[in-house]
Amino acid sequence: MEQEVANYNEPEYFQLRSPNTENGFGYSFAVKIGNHIKASGAVSMDEQGKPTAVGDYKQQMKNCYADIKKMLTYYDCTFDDVIVENVYTTHMSLFLENLEYRKSLYNENRYPKSTWLGVKELAMPELMIEIEVEVYKP
Repeated sequence: MEQEVANYNEPEYFQLRSPNTENGFGYSFAVKIGNHIKASGAVSMDEQGKPTAVGDYKQQMKNCYADIKKMLTYYDCTFDDVIVENVYTTHMSLFLENLEYRKSLYNENRYPKSTWLGVKELAMPELMIEIEVEVYKP
């Protein structure tokens, strides 16, 4: 029984893109320990780590949430299991203009704890939004 408990708490690393991309930048898209999953900030990039939807805020936002959904699906979760969401954006006004898209992903009155931060820049100058989440799966 002790061995099972020890394995239960072992971190499980999830990579969304090719190992060359995520290892090249030095991160894993998500790490799961027990019932908790913490995801790195999702950004609008392709398999090789190049920015996508350059200049199109709404599409970048959709791409971020699409990547988050891929991770949630992998772990048999949904947006209802997201308990924390942090948004970093270089254009807060554009984020607020597209808030209804974000809200459509969650069940009304079951939104995660959220923090929205306006930042000067993200990892690449073409990126306008980055979204990180934490998940709890009972």
